[in-house]
Amino acid sequence: MLRTFVLSKAFLLIGRNFVYVRCIVLLLGITASAAAQQPEMSMPMNMSGRADSFLESVEMHATSGTSAEPGSTPMPMMMAMYDGWMLMFHATAFVADIQQTNPRGADKFFSTNWFMPMAQHTLGHGQLTFRTMLSLEPATVSERQYPLLFQQGETAYGKPIVDGQHPHDFVMELAALYDWSVGERTLLSFYAAPVGDPAIGPVAYPHRASAAENPVATLGHHQEDSTHIADDVVTVGLTHGIFRIEASGFHGREPDEHRWQVQQGPIDSWSTRLTVQPRRNWSGQYSYGRLHSPEQLNPTEDQERMTASLMYNRPLGNGAKGNWASTLAWGRTRAIPTNLIQNSYLLESTLHFAVKNYVWTRIENVDRTTELLLGEQPGPPGFEEQPAGRVRAYTFGYDRDFDVLPHLRTALGAQVTAYTPGPVLRPVYGSDPVGVVVFLRIRAVGQGQR
Repeated sequence: MLRTFVLSKAFLLIGRNFVYVRCIVLLLGITASAAAQQPEMSMPMNMSGRADSFLESVEMHATSGTSAEPGSTPMPMMMAMYDGWMLMFHATAFVADIQQTNPRGADKFFSTNWFMPMAQHTLGHGQLTFRTMLSLEPATVSERQYPLLFQQGETAYGKPIVDGQHPHDFVMELAALYDWSVGERTLLSFYAAPVGDPAIGPVAYPHRASAAENPVATLGHHQEDSTHIADDVVTVGLTHGIFRIEASGFHGREPDEHRWQVQQGPIDSWSTRLTVQPRRNWSGQYSYGRLHSPEQLNPTEDQERMTASLMYNRPLGNGAKGNWASTLAWGRTRAIPTNLIQNSYLLESTLHFAVKNYVWTRIENVDRTTELLLGEQPGPPGFEEQPAGRVRAYTFGYDRDFDVLPHLRTALGAQVTAYTPGPVLRPVYGSDPVGVVVFLRIRAVGQGQR
């Protein structure tokens, strides 16, 4: 009964997503005949979407901004050659129904999704990449948020979003990248984006292999990777051997609630990041940034942010049968005027096994503030945000592919999240809130990919 309900309602939402995916595929010329007619070109990946070295992983640019996952991480995508260009298309869409216990919980039917067309071409002694990332969430997430217990950050209709997650902007990224080969083991990279991802934080959660089957955001998003959509980003990076150092300038204000628009602003914030990939299966990063006025409701409040993460990926059966991807991450923000510090800790892991099956977990331990106690009402005069203890969240999920259309992997799945709030929040939320998500997932893949 539940499966029939989800499938019937899913077609109402995925219709526009599917048409959008097919149109972009046609525009990019990603067809077998186009690929067969074009000459071969040396590109930093094989048809499985995996990189053989750290430099190749950097040149792939298959995540947001200039972040990198382990080289062995699979990158599901459609690929083809056209007139000397390597064309690629990544896409994932979830059609989900969420139900949460507790008076502060809510139920909702919505879709989270993103689509990323890319084009790469050799130019001089390097490689030129154009990439855009789009999302239909402004249309598929109504009321400018979907329910997510204990989540904080940004606004909807002028009020703070509490116990909910904002949708992504329609334009998540619009970027040009150039990787100049300085030597056999050295790359000098440049990144410019009216909308993009500066060099701070791990790979953002929508693009991490360890979170690939989870349709909702992390609770630690605004401590770890919320800068993955920023305005007016410029980044320079130097990669040598197993090391990469980057520096970015960008506009620090987070996107406002008008998600169809592209906002602009002065470059008033900066960040730096060190990434190390000692082996194909491992990648780690540490980053630091100063953000100017990131929150709309606290325009005079600048923020300091630090993050660190470690990623591990292991192909199973040479990647033909599955993959195991895991991320351990820490994020810390400090409001400079008030010295309010919030930490978040994350462990997530996704196991793809027996070709069509996926199981995953996400375990979080995050600091929350007294803003949660106010609900969606702005703070009264004189209100000062204070720590309200920690929230622990434990998520477990499963889905299974049942392929219907070529180049689209479709799965039906579910996940359960159990929360444990601290003593300050327990009188409002109770001792054991629970959330359940049932969903349909579609993903673009290339020939022979899973």
